[in-house]
Amino acid sequence: MVDFEQKNTYNFADLLKIMEILRKHCPWDREQTHDSIKSNFIEETYEVIDAIEERSCEHLKEELGDVLLQVVFHTEMAKEEGKFVMDDVTTGICEKLIRRHPHIFSDVKADSSDEVLDNWAKIKKQEKAQKSQSDVMVGIAKSLPSPMYAYKIQKEAAKVGFDFETDEDALSKLREEVDELSEALKSGDADAIADEGGDVMFACINLLRRHKVDPELSLMGSNKKFISRYLYIEKQAKIRYNMNIDKLSLDQMDELWNESKNEA
Repeated sequence: MVDFEQKNTYNFADLLKIMEILRKHCPWDREQTHDSIKSNFIEETYEVIDAIEERSCEHLKEELGDVLLQVVFHTEMAKEEGKFVMDDVTTGICEKLIRRHPHIFSDVKADSSDEVLDNWAKIKKQEKAQKSQSDVMVGIAKSLPSPMYAYKIQKEAAKVGFDFETDEDALSKLREEVDELSEALKSGDADAIADEGGDVMFACINLLRRHKVDPELSLMGSNKKFISRYLYIEKQAKIRYNMNIDKLSLDQMDELWNESKNEA
């Protein structure tokens, strides 16, 4: 048993100490590497989004703690490797915030959110020695979910005027891509279907971007809506027909699906 004072309230220093103890004494924690737990970071981040969507302060508090654990876990491993410690992490982000808010910590003027974001982008570009917009695109994290990645590269292209002039132009491009997907489906060529399907999604994201709609959150909403309507069909199959959903005809499913829209 490790000697550690258990108490009612813990602070950040306690969290660092607990992680240090776990890395020394817990077989599972000791075996982990940056690569072995990297997917956990993504999962915990999305669980924070779920908590925000639920408007649950308790859930949000818990999930933020799980994200913080990932930060501490990776930092403890880096400390063991002699690479950096937590003070380096906090110093780095504090310095970045000060640099990128010159309207607060220096004499730069910025009276609107747009001006703040413009300054932030310019400073970030200087920090990363990005000389062109293509440098900015190449610098976008490639491990982002594809809809988010597409949104970001389209946004950067639009900054130099490479964008549709109107929504109708963007919508026309989407229709064009759908037609090309239709042709690929007729051909049965799996590679062509994958290629044209990707173009359809890219064009759709571009249309959403023009209205500052986050495609990741948009699709997340559609996923939740689908699950809600599916659960309605499953429930009504039992109540109305005394059947499992897989025994319903497609017409019956469609009827219940349309009803579920009205219920929502």
